[in-house]
Amino acid sequence: MPTICMFYGLIIRMLFMDTKKHHLPHLHVEYQGDEAVITLPGGEMIEGSLPAKKLRLLQAWIILHEEELMANWALAVKGEPVFKIEPLR
Repeated sequence: MPTICMFYGLIIRMLFMDTKKHHLPHLHVEYQGDEAVITLPGGEMIEGSLPAKKLRLLQAWIILHEEELMANWALAVKGEPVFKIEPLR
């Protein structure tokens, strides 16, 4: 599972060919033992848990990088390499 970005303790990953369970574009996110699945481009949590402040940071990052994230999703569902995305600073 390639890591596409890390910031403020959040580790953001995108799986290759990951359309069977959730059937929609999404990210896998880890933060201090918590794990969540977050929709793209909406930024809604569909599985797991994250602290509210970290979820808001993640949602802001998703808004800023929506086009890049959707391009990565298109690559990932085909099993092609994804690219890194700039973190929040």
